[in-house]
Amino acid sequence: MNKIIQDRLSALRAKMAANGIDYYLMPTSDYHNSEYSADFFKAREYFCGFTGSNGTLVVSKDFAGMWTDGRYFIQAEREMKGTGVILFKMGEDGVPTIAEYLADNMQSGQVLGFDGKVVPAREGLSYEKKLKKKQVKIKYDKDLAGEVWEDRPQLPCNPIYVLPDELCGKSFAEKLADVRKEMEKENANAYLLCKLDDICWLTNLRGNDVECNPVILSYLFITKKSVNMFVQFEELNDEVRSYCEANGIELIAYNRIINWLDEYEYDGVTLYDERNVSYSVYRTIKDNSEDNSATIKNIYDPTEMMKACKNDTELKNIREVYIRDSAALTRFIYWVKKEVENGADLNEYTAAMHLDEMRAQLPGFIELSFPTISAYKDNAAMMHYEATESSNAKLEPKSFLLVDSGGTYMGGTTDVTRTIVLGPLTEDEKKHYTLTAVGMLQLANAHFLEGCNGRNLDILARQPLWNIGIDYKCGTGHGIGYILNVHEGPHSIRWKSRSSEDEAALKAGMIVSDEPGVYKEGEHGIRIENILEVVSGEKNSDGQFLEFRHLTYVPLDRDAIDKKYLQPREIAAIDDYHKMVYETIEPLIEEPEIKEWLKEATKPL
Repeated sequence: MNKIIQDRLSALRAKMAANGIDYYLMPTSDYHNSEYSADFFKAREYFCGFTGSNGTLVVSKDFAGMWTDGRYFIQAEREMKGTGVILFKMGEDGVPTIAEYLADNMQSGQVLGFDGKVVPAREGLSYEKKLKKKQVKIKYDKDLAGEVWEDRPQLPCNPIYVLPDELCGKSFAEKLADVRKEMEKENANAYLLCKLDDICWLTNLRGNDVECNPVILSYLFITKKSVNMFVQFEELNDEVRSYCEANGIELIAYNRIINWLDEYEYDGVTLYDERNVSYSVYRTIKDNSEDNSATIKNIYDPTEMMKACKNDTELKNIREVYIRDSAALTRFIYWVKKEVENGADLNEYTAAMHLDEMRAQLPGFIELSFPTISAYKDNAAMMHYEATESSNAKLEPKSFLLVDSGGTYMGGTTDVTRTIVLGPLTEDEKKHYTLTAVGMLQLANAHFLEGCNGRNLDILARQPLWNIGIDYKCGTGHGIGYILNVHEGPHSIRWKSRSSEDEAALKAGMIVSDEPGVYKEGEHGIRIENILEVVSGEKNSDGQFLEFRHLTYVPLDRDAIDKKYLQPREIAAIDDYHKMVYETIEPLIEEPEIKEWLKEATKPL
């Protein structure tokens, strides 16, 4: 049994009892519903041992359950073994949602507790609604995890820096004018923006408060005449202060947000997005607006769509960054194949460190866009596996190494996955790899009418695998930020809608990943990921057509492709892609031996 986790849960239960709380809930989130949270916010991980980026822990006096999605089922089972915490596999048949579980198990008049600063308003409101009939009370002003957590890491606090307008393609003033136009359409006097990457995109500021995401812990409150930005003053330097002063941004201490909103004189309509505003902030603006006979209105952050459609400057820089990044990954693939072939003592972790060092040498490198996933053989069946210096698998001259990696540079953010052959493969490995490659290119070569969303296109990537009774428990594609988060919305590519934002239409200028895969527990994992730019195609009497343009130029592994699983058009698609790869990155490869290998790796099937 895992005594450390059980002792922590016992201490938490004692605090719950002392505060009259019957069920206590801990999500993964920070104060802004960010996908990745700094160590300070990893309470859920502290109390159950699961380290994945998505999950919610629910604890009562005799129960602990952790909900997560299909990306993490295998990982969660491994990491929570012996803790007594039950895994609830979200989206699987017969598995209740958290709200359904609470409604079924909480007694009338009981108390649900959570730290309202880290629970999004939408989530908190869903618990309110579901538990109303049982007259369950919600206590959201207690961070019990913080009261129990010994040696809790500090709230991150790192320097803010300014991106030049010429790198962004649009100044803060221009972007602010666009936001105020959206406010006008809603007849709004104020707009509260809490989403960190949206704030950074709008202000052209960047920071380092979330690992691998160059964002700033901050809030933005915009009115028709003013802009108030809540930041940690310790993160400011003279350049940032001068920039904010010149752009009319009034700086206020980050920890004052609740008090400031409490004191603000609300008038007319205040806009907010319940997905990204915390429950505590929501309650503050709602209660105070009602006191002033004002109203609040939930809308999707307009900045999300503005940010998703990259401007010409951003697109030019992104294309250049991806070519350099692709060349670096191609060099790595050559290197790791040769090292393993020659009997080098390599493991998942040392291979990942080598790739990370190669990226760090590229012009304009800022940081990794996420921790590199380097997963050998069956470890790759865990979609978000991460090798460490003390826990890793040795690379041997057989099977696959899956490497999912990326960097953030002055000019773009990259993400790419290749599954690399290290030696002899099984028949299933070849079949699964070949059909994954077919699906990736089938989607990449799509032509579709403007107005289509990711749900219209997902089948193109998934069909070759569905045809043999295989599925992957995740979406096929996600948006990618510009010198920002590696995952961004509102668009995505998936067959099953989670919520209305999954219905966002694809538009020219959007960047999206294309990453089908096969995950066989105990056997192997395969993922092939290219990044695509949405571009305008033909326009005729039937409408405006869109298509994709490759941003990723990295060879597929010909050693894993078996032509017996391919139709002539699929062979042609692989050959065409490889021709583009060779022509695009060969000029960046200086080493004669890698040039020769690249020529062989991209020759027609």
